[in-house]
Amino acid sequence: MGKVYLVGAGPGDPELITVKALKCIQQAEVILYDRLVNKELLREARPDADLVYCGKLPNLHTMKQETINHLLVKYATQGKVVTRLKGGDPYVYGRGAEEAGELAKKGLEYEVVPGITAGIAAPAFADIPVTHRELSSSFAIVTGHRPKGKPRDIDWESLAKSVDTIAIYMGIGNLPYICEQLLKYKEDTPVAIIQQGTTENQQVVTGTLKSIVHIVEKADVKNPAMIIVGEVVRFRNRMQQFKLLNQQHVDHSPIKLEKA
Repeated sequence: MGKVYLVGAGPGDPELITVKALKCIQQAEVILYDRLVNKELLREARPDADLVYCGKLPNLHTMKQETINHLLVKYATQGKVVTRLKGGDPYVYGRGAEEAGELAKKGLEYEVVPGITAGIAAPAFADIPVTHRELSSSFAIVTGHRPKGKPRDIDWESLAKSVDTIAIYMGIGNLPYICEQLLKYKEDTPVAIIQQGTTENQQVVTGTLKSIVHIVEKADVKNPAMIIVGEVVRFRNRMQQFKLLNQQHVDHSPIKLEKA
């Protein structure tokens, strides 16, 4: 029998992958990879490795989860070393647990290789700490998209009242609904939207629960994007002000050379 590695590729920047995850890519005979995996990482694969694209778009799945499960079992049964490569962490909205369950059911060997998840990495790259001694002592990771429409089964009241910072994945399509729900139980709190976090194409817009929907529409923000709700967003604004002040204080006049 072979072995399957359920690997987290990190949040987007290829340099943020772990050493162990990189080894899994380099040694794999078969790599099943998702849409959000940085394609630069696939250059590390063996020349003879089979690369299988398993990407999913909102409301459009290139490959159904049942098919992915079947392929993992198939290749492992053939004695292959398989790397299932996922963006972020395999167990944070990556369906890694479903795949591990299927492999375990068939008696196949697997190993989980954790990765850096976007809910922490994207705000960090945007100068937003999910926790801060003065601003936030707790944070929650939430999905903003459910299989059957709007996330109505999420306990928004408990989140709004008990958690300082909320990191919402896959929520851009439901942003008006999310803001409406949180405003029922929470004051007009700062919000940041981070598109393609940690990559060279990262874009950040900020506002509040009342204003962010209009700001996102105007800026034409698209998935993949993280939604960060909480006072920690103010930390980014503070850091931006410091950077602006430092730029203004830099002396850009030409250097004068004194005569000997």
